[in-house]
Amino acid sequence: MTVSAVRTQGLSKLYGSTTAVEDLTIDVPAGEVFGFLGPNGAGKSTTIRLLLGLAAPTRGRCWLFDVDSRDVATAHQRVAYVPADVALWPRLTGKEILHLLAAIGPGTDTAYRSELVDRFEVEVSKRAGAYSTGNRQKIALVAAFATRAPLLILDEPTSGLDPLMEREFRRAVAQARDRGQSVFLSSHQLAEVEAVCDRVGILRGGRLVETATVADLRRLHRSEVTVTYTGTMPDLDLVPGVESIELLGEGRLRFALTGPPSPALQALARVDVAALNVREPSLEEIFLDYYGEVAR
Repeated sequence: MTVSAVRTQGLSKLYGSTTAVEDLTIDVPAGEVFGFLGPNGAGKSTTIRLLLGLAAPTRGRCWLFDVDSRDVATAHQRVAYVPADVALWPRLTGKEILHLLAAIGPGTDTAYRSELVDRFEVEVSKRAGAYSTGNRQKIALVAAFATRAPLLILDEPTSGLDPLMEREFRRAVAQARDRGQSVFLSSHQLAEVEAVCDRVGILRGGRLVETATVADLRRLHRSEVTVTYTGTMPDLDLVPGVESIELLGEGRLRFALTGPPSPALQALARVDVAALNVREPSLEEIFLDYYGEVAR
């Protein structure tokens, strides 16, 4: 039986009359990189606080490796956490902070930590009070990735990083996965989630509206198909899954395709198709599909 790194059942959190998280049920198997995707205010950070036992749920329960999150001392023995807003001891140097965090955590690979310090270009001799937001974030990420905690919980971890450091972050996530660690990554950065995550959960207004692999999400959403043909134009008006047919000029058209491609391919097979190009939707387009329902 596969162990769950993160599991919630009917998890809800209300602040007065405001619902921050509603009836959240997720299951993240051990060894998976799970992307928790949503805009600011969707309930991502509240969910993480519930997972870590930093807030009490109004309803429902959550577990980390089958340990109830309310048992904070036990649950935290297997977790490394990077918050969205990293606060450090201002009078300590980066090196001192890394040693302190290693001493209280579930074990640290010091050789790998030194490698990460170089890769993330952390000035560990400086006092943390002189650090920028990005450098504080780097210290927290180095400490988390160097630990041997089975579960890394990362809340908007690249918010202060430049593109080069974002690349190092993605590399470090891949290495964590290769070591068998689980990663719960909360983010609104679509490219980041698409690049590193095995599965994605999309949160909207405190509710989980979809959980799937990125590949499955693409199959469930609209692809863009461009057809070049000679002779008779293909008749696609009544074909299931075909929408938004657009004529691009003599012998070319474009349409959106949702669901199985077979009906569209059968219709196209009746005419002389010279070229066919299919562009799958990006995670950003999928995300906007979900959030566009609110705006419409």
